[in-house]
Amino acid sequence: MASVLITGASKGIGRAIASEFARRGHRVVATARKPETLADLDADQRLALDVTDPASIEAAVEQAGEIDVLVSNAGEIFYAAVEATPPAELMRLFDLNTVGALRVAQAVLPGMRARGRGRLLFVSSVVGRIVNPPGAGYDATKWALEALVESLAIEIAPLGLETALLEPGAVSSGALDDVTTYRLPDDPYAALLGGDPAQRQWITPEEVAAGVADAAEISALPLRIPIGAPAAAVLAARHAAPDDRPFVPGA
Repeated sequence: MASVLITGASKGIGRAIASEFARRGHRVVATARKPETLADLDADQRLALDVTDPASIEAAVEQAGEIDVLVSNAGEIFYAAVEATPPAELMRLFDLNTVGALRVAQAVLPGMRARGRGRLLFVSSVVGRIVNPPGAGYDATKWALEALVESLAIEIAPLGLETALLEPGAVSSGALDDVTTYRLPDDPYAALLGGDPAQRQWITPEEVAAGVADAAEISALPLRIPIGAPAAAVLAARHAAPDDRPFVPGA
């Protein structure tokens, strides 16, 4: 049994991850900005944690006690062509999706280093390795996260610690049902927003949760783990494609 701290556990993928770890008998520390949203969740502790607030992170990690596994899941998305992306909103997204993940990792690492064991699991995405307009801002936060985590893997390996990037594709969690969108007047990029969601190859939050829990329990942890057959397929296509032009999934 491991002690598992999960960020962004109030809904969607995070809630499914918390439930899966609890089902497998682990000690679950579920966190969210509003802990009251966790009231009906099967968890050993339900704590307030806002990944953009260092004081909130410090308090939650202290209350949680010994943490064997961090599942860094909190994040948001918006849609916009690059020209239409508000810089302030992009900075906010980086603060949440990338710097927020960094803050929580920095908070749990001292305890893991002292014990000489621990795993840090980051919920990334296939768009941490490809781009999928009009999600350039979100994609950029995941590309940056992947760079940080790959460097972290090199740094912590001699200390007996491990880290991994979990990379699902589209997930039927509800997060993509009503995405904030920014447009230009007489939008020249309107066609980017015309895709049919029904054509996506969705996986469920429960499939993602099973993949994350498997990563916590597996004996040898790979750096990158595609979650679901659609993710594995698109990442294999990206790997096989040339780098001298943009990769367009399905083209």
